[in-house]
Amino acid sequence: MGNTASNPIVPGFHPDPSVCRVGEDYYLACSSFEYFPGVPIFHSRDLVNWRQIGNVLDRPSQLRLSRASSSGGIYAPTLRHHDGRFRLITTNVSEGGNLLVTATDPAGPWSDPVMLPAVPGIDPDLAWDEEGTCWCTVAGVAQVRLDLETGKALGEPARVWSGTRGAKAPEAPHLYRIGAYWYLMIAEGGTERGHAVSIARGPTPSGPFEPNPANPILTHRGVEHPVQSTGHADLVQGPDDSWWLAFLGTRPGGGTPGWHVLGRETFLAPVEWTNGWPVVGEVVTDLSGIPWPLDEPVAEPVRDDFDGTALRPHWISLRDRPEELVTTRDRPGWLTLRARGASLDADDVVFVGRRQQHLSCFASALIDATEGEGGLAVRLDEHHHYGIEAVDGEVRVVARIGPLRTVVASRPVSAGTFELTVRIAEQRPRGPRGGPDTVSFGVAEPGGAATDLATLDGRYLSTEVAGGFTGRVIGMYATVGTVRFAWFDYVSGGSR
Repeated sequence: MGNTASNPIVPGFHPDPSVCRVGEDYYLACSSFEYFPGVPIFHSRDLVNWRQIGNVLDRPSQLRLSRASSSGGIYAPTLRHHDGRFRLITTNVSEGGNLLVTATDPAGPWSDPVMLPAVPGIDPDLAWDEEGTCWCTVAGVAQVRLDLETGKALGEPARVWSGTRGAKAPEAPHLYRIGAYWYLMIAEGGTERGHAVSIARGPTPSGPFEPNPANPILTHRGVEHPVQSTGHADLVQGPDDSWWLAFLGTRPGGGTPGWHVLGRETFLAPVEWTNGWPVVGEVVTDLSGIPWPLDEPVAEPVRDDFDGTALRPHWISLRDRPEELVTTRDRPGWLTLRARGASLDADDVVFVGRRQQHLSCFASALIDATEGEGGLAVRLDEHHHYGIEAVDGEVRVVARIGPLRTVVASRPVSAGTFELTVRIAEQRPRGPRGGPDTVSFGVAEPGGAATDLATLDGRYLSTEVAGGFTGRVIGMYATVGTVRFAWFDYVSGGSR
């Protein structure tokens, strides 16, 4: 037991956090967009150290993403526990709209979805009043009462609050009964540097709502701070019953105004109550001042040997993961990928990756490409990615930036297995002209040292350049035939 902890509490591309407390346990869910499986779910006992225990939407019957463009798919979930069951409501903006799934164990399995055509917008929230009526509030901000068994509305949707006058995009509503009031908290100002959290209160779940005169209660717009774009928050009580705010933010690097490459991450800040309103404390990197004992963080293994019958929950793929194309059963101890899309530019490329979670990191994989072509990539979307791939007896580094695609470097390799590497190094000190980091690719043949082939500017794999709502994912892919990987390593800090 110790008290060493830091923000973000869930690093890497884990936006739109929703936190649920059940007794001494905490559960947290995030958006997943075009990636399958969808909605990663985490467990904690101390609200600070989190371990992924599964994915809520992990079957084709729950999640269809064939029409999802990059940054489409699954938007902001809300995770709640009521009457002995976990309930998660979210929006598939690409296919089907709002949906609800339930489980008795948050690690799964989760039910097939109940579709909610009566829910009129995105970012749905769930709250129950004293009579057991379920209130669903959505971006906008509109509200409707729901029958959760059928998905039908109990009445017509009604607009309940439009947020701060002059602010745009009121979204991410969460409704709470705290003391004598119902509180309605929203995000507004857009999801970029103007992002903010505001709150109102009223006597009933439907209001009328009185805005906090001190709104917004959290924003870093116009402020020089290492954490930017703060918003989309959820209130929760800590183990000592103090109040805390889980919210998303970004960590821009490089010169002004900076580029963020990990996507929107999940942070934690303290909350005090003054005159019946929440006051959010300073957002700090060092959380060692948490006023309760913290659990030792669970160290994830550096290497995945693919020795299980199923992939670990942190592995994600693009839009689907057919077992005939992605499997660890074909050759025990190997991940086998069978190609479908012709390159990383294709929206149906066979890809298995994990979120980049550290500003500096090192990843490598042992590849056998004797029956196909594929490699190791750092991906933001179909139009922004770097990779090192094995093709026709050579390895080559390929960069795709917007409409441009080019081979940056290449060298011949012997047939058989060899190691592909990527090293991402944060640029320090952060100068006025430098990018946020460098991305270096290399190769090592059996018995030989690793050789770096190319170093690329990381700013072109940033949200500021590419747009969208996701972050970098590092992973393996196949573009021709069958490609196998014996292991994959991921180490924070930029070296083994």
